[in-house]
Amino acid sequence: MHAQSSPASEIAAALAAQAEAVCRHYLPAGQRQGRYWIAGDVHGARGESLFVRLHGQRCGKWTDGATGDHGDLLDLIKHRTRSETLRETLAEARSFLALPAPSRRSDPASSNESPSAAIDRLWRACRPIAGTHAEEYLQARGIRCCRFPSLRYHPKLHYRDENFTGAFPALVAAATDARGQLTGLLRTWLDPEAPAKAPVEHPRKALGRLFGSAVRFPPRSHKCTLVVGEGLETVLSIITAYPGAGGAAALSAAGVGSFSPPASTRVAIARDNDPDGIQAADRLAERCEKSGIVSRLLIPRGNDFNDDLAACGPRSVRRHLGSPYSR
Repeated sequence: MHAQSSPASEIAAALAAQAEAVCRHYLPAGQRQGRYWIAGDVHGARGESLFVRLHGQRCGKWTDGATGDHGDLLDLIKHRTRSETLRETLAEARSFLALPAPSRRSDPASSNESPSAAIDRLWRACRPIAGTHAEEYLQARGIRCCRFPSLRYHPKLHYRDENFTGAFPALVAAATDARGQLTGLLRTWLDPEAPAKAPVEHPRKALGRLFGSAVRFPPRSHKCTLVVGEGLETVLSIITAYPGAGGAAALSAAGVGSFSPPASTRVAIARDNDPDGIQAADRLAERCEKSGIVSRLLIPRGNDFNDDLAACGPRSVRRHLGSPYSR
């Protein structure tokens, strides 16, 4: 089994939140039987010796009855993709979860600065989004309601990947937990000459912990519905169509599926029209129902609501959805 570093533990938890989807993707020859996914082995063969737990405290853990091998879903992905390092396995897992690539600067092994100190330092170095290139970028995508405290702008943020080092303006979003504590930042580097993402390999990266947190947009009134979705642009598109609504961008399909809405809150789930997005939205709807929280699925015409907003405008989005606050 791999050594569990903090990033690996968070990715493993995100995979466990989508255990059945992981199994269907990496063990397609298997099948669900009750609380388990049954397959032949970790290499994807047909059979019944491998048991993957889909629920409970040990969700995502697996055991091969024929060999005695055991592990979690990261170990499973390592076997299925023949990854030779933990870094390769994590990259594959992030790709499956649609999580941003991590910054090398957020790795404690590459810096003496702690992740929390780096997060605080960067956040303090940013300024409000109003009137900046970051606001121009969002407006180019049809988003008009974006002046929230959780969104800031950095005029020249350092960027580095394996092939390039430089600096670009950036949209910086603060992810907070249910208590309002800052846990991580999502950075989107921008093209300084146009309202678009920077022409780099990974224009969007995470710093700190995003899973289990969300970028939050406070409502105009506590009586307003909370719009929960995957991406910043998806949630801001709904808020643009319905000014005054509150929002929470969970930043991944796994984050949507595991999101915990506040009690006594009406929730509108802004779904993305891809398999992971559909499954995550359904899972959140089920969790709301079990908790007695009123929720409604909002389904876009295109791939997501930002596509709808950019193509047709807020009035068309409102005509399509009617009132997102009623069932």
